[in-house]
This record gives sequence, structure tokens and C-alpha cells, in this order.
Amino acid sequence: MDSLERERRELNTMLRRPGERPDSSVRIDRRTFIHKSILCGTAAGAASFGWFPLLNTLDVAYGAETFKFAWISDNHLYPKDVNTRFVEKAVRAVEEVQAMTPPADFLIHGGDIAQLGDPVEIALGSDILKEAKIRKVFIPGEHDWYLDMGATWRKHFGDPNWTFDHKGVRFIGLDTVSRAPDYWSARKMSPKERMGAMATLDGSIGGPWAGVGSDQLQWLNHTLSSWPKDRPVIVFSHNPLYEYYPPWNFWVRDWREVQEILRPYTNVTNVHGHTHQVLYNEIGKMRSIGMLATSWPWPYAPEGVPDLTKCMVRADPGDYFDGMGWARLTVTAAERVQNEYMMFGRKPQNVFGEALADSGCADNVNQELHPRIADRGWYSKD
Repeated sequence: MDSLERERRELNTMLRRPGERPDSSVRIDRRTFIHKSILCGTAAGAASFGWFPLLNTLDVAYGAETFKFAWISDNHLYPKDVNTRFVEKAVRAVEEVQAMTPPADFLIHGGDIAQLGDPVEIALGSDILKEAKIRKVFIPGEHDWYLDMGATWRKHFGDPNWTFDHKGVRFIGLDTVSRAPDYWSARKMSPKERMGAMATLDGSIGGPWAGVGSDQLQWLNHTLSSWPKDRPVIVFSHNPLYEYYPPWNFWVRDWREVQEILRPYTNVTNVHGHTHQVLYNEIGKMRSIGMLATSWPWPYAPEGVPDLTKCMVRADPGDYFDGMGWARLTVTAAERVQNEYMMFGRKPQNVFGEALADSGCADNVNQELHPRIADRGWYSKD
């Protein structure tokens, strides 16, 4: 057995310990429907918005209360004089969130409101989101950050990490994008060149930029230290908090340290953006849900797609709304976390690929974890 195969097996053994799974009293329902198909007596309830389909939502409940919140992310806005398609889709998502009945308790924006970090793009996104007349919380994406190192994003949205308690659930927002090791100074890159490098998918220049960082790991540990181990925790991050596909930064490089902090808690859900696709995984006791984008759907990675993911059908290139949307999330009184993908332009029976040939995962055969890209070259703890 070579060293690569040995490391793969060790990683699987560490993350998938026998008998260790999320709390069985909490279940994720991955459902997608248009409004006519959700007029039923579910704990999540239903939102009616004309004949438009709804996007991604999450309903969360703990104890005797049921409540909903909404997620929008990955708008990748350009200025209106460059591209209006992404603006139209972001506006549509906000309109649908605003039309939820009953209203969502709050809206989380999961990052990448801008494409190139331009203050015009960020201000445009801020103006669009103001049309949702509910509480809003924000975490950044790398596209928001690396033109001016987050200065404009912070001006509009505040601190990139935060925590609050709501109806018996502890919510935590993590910044997984701001700690890229400095590769730009030695190359004498301008801010625009740095932003352009960070806006690529393959990470060939930026390397393994996604991470939580030692300071934020300490903050996360402190934030959870006073919380009962069996109470619900929902962690928002732009990047997945596990290793999915490092070459595209579909991970955080210090995911093992994150998992050690979260391991004692039996009811943890991670909701993340960045991947622009339907995605579901379980790592130890944590469930992880990948959300749709309003800009474009990314292809599934060539390897590492979690076994528990039911891949969405390949998007229709002739319909620039297809394969995109938002999410409605519900926490039920039975401690059930329900995620509803509110996908533009799809009927429920046409969202997931029933045959492999129809699925976005059709070419993926290696579902096993592999060494981090940082382990193949250089590595920085922060």
C-alpha cells in the first residue's frame, strides 16, 4: 500500500468512525417544489408567489417553536452597465424571500455578493438586499474581499464572523475566505490582479486560500463552550467545512481542527455556499448542506462528491435561470431541520438526476477523500 492510499484510508477512518452519525432525532429533508406542490401540512409551511418556483429555504425548530429563515448567496454581481442577468436573478430571489408567508425570521447572505469586489458591485447588492424587510446577517465570499481586503464589504455589512441565539438555536457565522496566505506581495500584484487571481475556480495561483484560521478556531471554541452539547447549532460558512475538492477550494484547509471543536455537539448543521450546487454530506455528527447560487451552477467536482449527495440534473444552457435559486430552512418543534431548495424553473420531478447519464455527477467515479492540496505543496496554519 503506497503512502497516498494509506493517507486516504486514515482520513476516512478518522472522519467516519463506526456508529458516529448526527443525532437521529434531527433529520434533513432535501425537497424542492414549486408553490403549488408545497400547499400541504408540513412543519415548514408554504410560501405562495404567483406561479414562480421558490428557491432555497431552511426551517428550523427547537422545543415548542417552529420558525423559518432564508438563505441567498453567490450573486456574483457586475455593475449594471456590464451585466444585468445576475442582477435580475438576485432581485427575483429577494422578491421571493420577501413574499414568504409567514415571513422568514431572518435572511442569511452567504457571500460572493460581488464578482470582482468592486465597491459599485457591493453597493448594488446591498441595495437589492434592502428590499427584503426582515433581519439580515452576512458572511463574506472571496469575491467580496480581495480587491481591498474586505474594507468595502465591512463598511456595508459589519464583522465577518458573529454569533446569536434565536428560539433555542445557536447560530454562528464563520469567515472562511479572508485568510489566504500572502502570495501577491512577492509577485508585486496590484489589487485588481490579486482579485482576478482569487476569482478563478481552480485556485492555481491563490492555492489553498480557504481556511478558518487559528484565531477564529479559538473564537469558535469559546463561542460554543457555554452551549449545551445536545442543543441545536447551525454554522454558516462560505466554503464547506470538510474536504470536498481542494483544487477548487471546496473545503477549508483546517477542517480537521474545525471538526474537533464541533465533535462533542450532537446536533450540528453546516450551511454553506461557494459550490453553487445541490450538495449533502455527513461528517461525524455534523450535517452539511450546500446551497444554490443565483448567478450560475458550477459543475460537480471530478472527484470527492459525497456519497449522500443526490446530484441535480445538468442545467439547461438555454435558460439562464435554470439550476439556480435560494433556500428556505425550517427548524421544527420536533428538532427537525428541513431544507427546501427553491430552484428557478424546475418542477420537483426534474431537479435530481434519476439516471446517472442525466446527473451532474455522471462523470464522477471517485467518491473517496484525498490528501489536501496544501499537503502536496506548501501549507499555512492561518
